[in-house]
Amino acid sequence: MKLPPHLLDEIIHSLGEVFSGRRYADKVIEHAFKRHRKWGSRDRRLFAESIYECVRWWRWYWFLAGLPDAEHADQESINPERLYRVWAAYWIITGRELPRDENAPEIRPGDVLKRAKQEVPAAIRAAIPDWLEQRGTQELGVKWPALREALNQPADVFLRVNTLKGDRRSLREALGQEGFETEAVQDVPSALRLKQRANTFGSKAFKGGLFEVQDAASQLIAPFLQPEPGQRVIDACAGGGGKALHIAAIMRNKGRILALDVHAWKLAELRKRASRAGVDIIEAREIDGSKTVKRLAKTADRVLLDVPCSGLGVLRRNPDAKWKLTSAEVDRLNALQAEILESYSRMVAPGGKLVYATCSILPSENEQQVQAFLAKHGAEWTLEEELHRTPERGAFDGFYAARLCRNAVPVEGAEVPGAAGEGVS
Repeated sequence: MKLPPHLLDEIIHSLGEVFSGRRYADKVIEHAFKRHRKWGSRDRRLFAESIYECVRWWRWYWFLAGLPDAEHADQESINPERLYRVWAAYWIITGRELPRDENAPEIRPGDVLKRAKQEVPAAIRAAIPDWLEQRGTQELGVKWPALREALNQPADVFLRVNTLKGDRRSLREALGQEGFETEAVQDVPSALRLKQRANTFGSKAFKGGLFEVQDAASQLIAPFLQPEPGQRVIDACAGGGGKALHIAAIMRNKGRILALDVHAWKLAELRKRASRAGVDIIEAREIDGSKTVKRLAKTADRVLLDVPCSGLGVLRRNPDAKWKLTSAEVDRLNALQAEILESYSRMVAPGGKLVYATCSILPSENEQQVQAFLAKHGAEWTLEEELHRTPERGAFDGFYAARLCRNAVPVEGAEVPGAAGEGVS
């Protein structure tokens, strides 16, 4: 397969933006497409594939390129020549012939293939930072190797049908007419899976608000909250609002949803998405310090806490996150999660329900947070159910959710289980 010189130049430049400029791969790809609007579908596919695969397997390809492992995360050690060598290792290991270029560094395919057979530490072979290998082993034990492998597999693309405007069958037909083949997802009534990766954002169905792009596992969260039409619901860490929109559809656009977030720009995006989806029960409000939460104490029938987390359950979609994340940042997030759960749970009215959710696979971000909360507030709260989804058991992302009910009357002398209930997997 021949690779046009201009495309290779853009690949090397863009990899530099990801690893030296510390930009996220999806944004780098998006900006490259805007700069090169005349690229055809083949060039776009080759470009995006090269970026994502080099990012996903960065440390492994760095090793295959014959570069010092100690420097793979050193920004000052990453230059255009080394970026070319990493890309070349990827190109060779996937069975392709390097383009002829007298100005390019000399790369011997045999050397790359020989290194691929060498015994190396698991973190290098799996292309993850050492801290993640250590933390995964510590927290997940024997489950970690299979999870580690699954997190390096490319993710499928899932769509969520907007039931305010149609059903899954009608959406499949509409997308089929535009050339997008889909299939229904078992056990997730709102989900469709694209049979081939494609950009659906330009489709008439998307512009008409018939669907949102959302992982199938993520689509389990809103139903797990058990919202009902006419209720008052708070999505306290709403972000761009994917789950708030799903909640609105389940509520049949009846009631009130208060979508809170500390980032105004995310809420602005939510307002656009709500308009497209035909949702008018969502009020997007920026969190202005602790007063916002205090004013809402005991006012909500349902509260969703999709808390900030490491995102380790969605590394298949965001592979560059593992190169930007640190163990210290996970520790900071642990403290923030506990703070949010402690403070924001006060918004639930007696008899109401709260869902604590993350897109992480680490117990320290998941069930351990819930156990610690119940150890302090077990008389006031009851754990109803937990959900675990991990990518090694299917095509979904990794996530965790726990549904807690605020007791109408505190339970005196309530015993808190050592493990937070029996999970559903």
